[in-house]
Amino acid sequence: MRRPSVWWRGQSTPAKVETYTRWSFHFFGVVEIAAIGLPMVGRAEATYTVWLFLLLCGHAVLCTVVASRSLDWTRGLRPQPVRLLVLLGVVSALLATAAIALMEHGPGGKDAASAPASLFVGVLAFGAGTMALGVRGRRRVLAIVAGFTVGGAVVALALGVAVPAVVGTSFAVLLTAGFLAFTCLFSVWLLDAVYELDAARETRTRLAVAEERLRFGRDLHDVMGRNLAVIALKSELAVQLARRERPEAVDQMIEVQRIARESQREVREVVRGYREADLGAELSGAQGVLTAAGVVCTVTGSAVGLPPAVQSALGWVVREATTNVLRHGDARRCRVSLEPAGDHVVLTVENDGVEQPAEVPAGASPPERERGRELAGGSGLAGLRERLAAVAGTLEAGPVDGDLFRVVADVPLPPASSSSSSSAPSSSSVPRSVSEEVTP
Repeated sequence: MRRPSVWWRGQSTPAKVETYTRWSFHFFGVVEIAAIGLPMVGRAEATYTVWLFLLLCGHAVLCTVVASRSLDWTRGLRPQPVRLLVLLGVVSALLATAAIALMEHGPGGKDAASAPASLFVGVLAFGAGTMALGVRGRRRVLAIVAGFTVGGAVVALALGVAVPAVVGTSFAVLLTAGFLAFTCLFSVWLLDAVYELDAARETRTRLAVAEERLRFGRDLHDVMGRNLAVIALKSELAVQLARRERPEAVDQMIEVQRIARESQREVREVVRGYREADLGAELSGAQGVLTAAGVVCTVTGSAVGLPPAVQSALGWVVREATTNVLRHGDARRCRVSLEPAGDHVVLTVENDGVEQPAEVPAGASPPERERGRELAGGSGLAGLRERLAAVAGTLEAGPVDGDLFRVVADVPLPPASSSSSSSAPSSSSVPRSVSEEVTP
């Protein structure tokens, strides 16, 4: 058995709001019994108050069942509880009529008569408020409230209640029933809005993923488009030379072989994510993805002048941090800053809305343990530390100041001479090595 706190933290925000709304309406039954039934028993000493109290308890239970089924209907889990709504209306009307009849013609004095009066108002008010959950449209809700008010007044006049008393009780029914109906409508509207916002956020996240896929497709097209065109052209040229028995056909096929091997290597690098990436492009891409997902993202700093090895390591930090912002928590703001600090460069990624890692119980299932490890840090940050260690960098990550999560990568900058020398041959080293390999 999981503890209630662990279960509550495992629920999504819409599920938490729905649970709170359901139990609020379930508590309405307790409020009806405590506010109307118990004082009624205390004020009147007539024996019939016990039966009225039992009938009120049955009405409260019926209201709770109708509220639960109506909420299921609003969430699309059940059909509209028409029969229960009709039953609640009939029971409320009969119980209110019985209360008025006992108030006018039953035994007891003034105290005994006040008990059925409060029962009359409470039953009609809670009945109308609960029925408002099972219908849609303000006109129907207003019709229910007005029908209960007018119907109660007509029954009271028919049973001989004085006009001033009828006006007072009808006004009390109108106010109480209207307030409860408005509360029910507002609660349902708020619950629907939370679910719609959650669906919109999920849609924005999917659009962000789709945009990232398009970016990957563009990168793959940029890598393979030119090379495939060259391979097709040189292959066609080699065929024409071979038909003419020209020796240059061998050279063209050797060149095709070299380009094919280079294309295979570049595709493998793109798929595995090992291609040297421009940190500036990663920062711009992260801002675009987070903005598309509904996160306000600000990026400060420039990657101009940083060595390729440093840019690649920090680019991985930006990618992993962006993924964590989208996967974990409910971020609304994210700040990315790249600042030089003497002979070091510091990259900081900070976002809000992080889920606090809960303690994983000893008997938790493997999925729960895996989720706990992800919220506590996950394997992605460990991989980043290994990549930064290759350039003598360090990584710090963890929650700060409540719901904020901060990732700080600190990488030392090599001397200017070594950085320039290391970046100079990068454009020609790969083609030369491939050429030497295919032409011994």
